[in-house]
Amino acid sequence: MSDPRYPIGKFQTVPNLTAEQRVTCIDQVAAAPGEFRQAVTGLTPAQLDTPYRDGGWTVRQVVHHLPDSHMNAYLRFKFGLTEDAPAIKTYEEKDWAKTPEVATTPVDVSLALLDALHLRWVALLRAMTPHQFARTITHPEWGTPSLDVMLALYAWHGRHHTAHVTTLRERIGWG
Repeated sequence: MSDPRYPIGKFQTVPNLTAEQRVTCIDQVAAAPGEFRQAVTGLTPAQLDTPYRDGGWTVRQVVHHLPDSHMNAYLRFKFGLTEDAPAIKTYEEKDWAKTPEVATTPVDVSLALLDALHLRWVALLRAMTPHQFARTITHPEWGTPSLDVMLALYAWHGRHHTAHVTTLRERIGWG
């Protein structure tokens, strides 16, 4: 692995997903909470407070980041489905990772939130039509990506952060 920030590689944009690719991405979104939970299962408080790389977030911060990010993603889908190319607000992920509850909230709370959120989000994704996946949002940094692009991004995102934890476990020998 040449860059520990991207253990599965950087996200590669695909303008439009095929029906098969869409199903694969939805399945990855559906699997993300369980795979992520498995990645952090059994870690001690000291291990949770270990950065996944030099200068990176701790595992605990990553655990709390994933539902923060995916809540934003879910809302972006809802806005994209109900408004014409809605302007999407960004957020300062690095600052969110430092808010006070991140250090004190048990990781099980964020894992449960991720479970519930993904159940709802996947139900939405599985009910969407190809026409709906072609709808766009307006993002100040990304332009006007389609919901197809957003689906691919967040399917990657869950695997990306799971790999942060699993590669740390492998590198340090946490089993």
